[in-house]
Amino acid sequence: MKDLHFKDLGLIDFSLAWQQMKNSVSKRSITGPDELWFAEHLPVYTLGHAASEEFIITNKDIPVIRTDRGGQVTYHGPGQLMIYTLLNLRRLGWGPKKLICELEGLIITLLSNYGIIAERRAGAPGIYVQDKKIASIGLKIKRGFCYHGISLNIDMDLKPFDGIITCGIDSLEVTQIKDFLDVSIEEVKKDLMNTFKELGARAA
Repeated sequence: MKDLHFKDLGLIDFSLAWQQMKNSVSKRSITGPDELWFAEHLPVYTLGHAASEEFIITNKDIPVIRTDRGGQVTYHGPGQLMIYTLLNLRRLGWGPKKLICELEGLIITLLSNYGIIAERRAGAPGIYVQDKKIASIGLKIKRGFCYHGISLNIDMDLKPFDGIITCGIDSLEVTQIKDFLDVSIEEVKKDLMNTFKELGARAA
């Protein structure tokens, strides 16, 4: 990763962050730096571009937005860290499978450093702890660049997940770092920056 830049959007409406990502990718040059954006979102359900609305059981007062990423339906809210990966895949020499593998490995490493044993699941991208999903991955690749990224549950209200069939998988439960360890989002951001820098050094 070339000159990896970090940006913190803070608590922001999903639609605004999404538009900022699209604008950034549309203006990027092939020589520009890779970027990692952090954000938290106001409560929202998001659907992948081909996701079925049947996976929304009840949305109550939570808005639903169909996006241009892959994947099915998930929930975003305060206490969940969004890790938006704006990367030049051509420069890295990564295809979609390699990208997902690297991002999953990064979160597994992060959680391992916290003493949390996490794993992948074949055919179901994301990260799982004790058969419960702790992080989801949804991506969009355009012109050789990717955006969207990872949602990592840290210290949030998990009840809104009851209103959906998470990621389109029946009976899938979710968990968060708080269930295993008391750590702040700010601490996780710092640790993620270090982990991404190590990944960038390997990919350089």
